[in-house]
Formats: sequence, structure tokens, C-alpha cells
Amino acid sequence: MRAVIALGSNLGDRQWSLMSAAEALNEVGEVVAFSSFLESRAVGGLPQPDYLNAVLILDTQLAPEELLRVCQAIEKIFGRTREVHWGPRTLDLDLITCDEQIIQSEVLTLPHPRASERHFVLAPWLEIDNQAYLPGKGEVAELLANLAR
Repeated sequence: MRAVIALGSNLGDRQWSLMSAAEALNEVGEVVAFSSFLESRAVGGLPQPDYLNAVLILDTQLAPEELLRVCQAIEKIFGRTREVHWGPRTLDLDLITCDEQIIQSEVLTLPHPRASERHFVLAPWLEIDNQAYLPGKGEVAELLANLAR
């Protein structure tokens, strides 16, 4: 399965956290592409530091729900807490797509429901995959162009 994962951090050594998370994900598959870093303002929630973001593409044998559990376990290792909705984060790993599947379950929604609205997801994703497609929404290049309008 090919998964697109968005990474973000706005606490601590942000770049180290993103790079280390990519290394941890490489243990459950192969990171085949990793974008450059993009700085972004926090969306919603409390006033907080800016985020450092990136996107990676992972080839893995894990099913989407298993990959979600792995991502949440990695976040926890990095000190991620979930007490404040849209609060500051040492590490945030969001599954954006998994083999372009559409999933709506108690624990997982794919594609990520807000990915099409987030420049900090679309721009780095397009950088590493110029044919990127968000199921149900369209070509990432077009979605990104529409955000700029």
C-alpha cells in the first residue's frame, strides 16, 4: 500500500522531530519520498508557535487502520498529548491517503477530511508527486491553485 502522510511539529526541535518520525515510519515500510520543510501558522485553537510541516510517501504492507495505530504510537513516543483540540504538538502525523481508498470508520477517515484546504499539506505533497490526486477532491495541483485564489 502507498500512503501519503503529513507531518507537523510546533514544539521542541521541530526539524529533528519530523526527521525522526520519518525514520520511525521507515521501520514499517519504505519512505520513498520526503518533501522539503514548510513553515505555517497554526490553524484554529489557542495562540501557539508556527508549525514546521512536511509530507512523505510511504510504501508499506500495513492496512490503513494499522498504519494509523503506528502513527499514533510514534506521536506518543514524541510526547504528543491530545488534551487540547488543535493545541500545540511535539509531533502530528496525519494519514492523507492510502492507495486512494475512501474509508469512513469510527477511527479513520480517508482521504483526510481537511487535506484539500491545507496549503501546508498540498504544497509539499505536490513537490514530491507532481501527479498527486486526492480521492473525491481532484488533482492536488488544481486544489493548490484554487487555494491561492
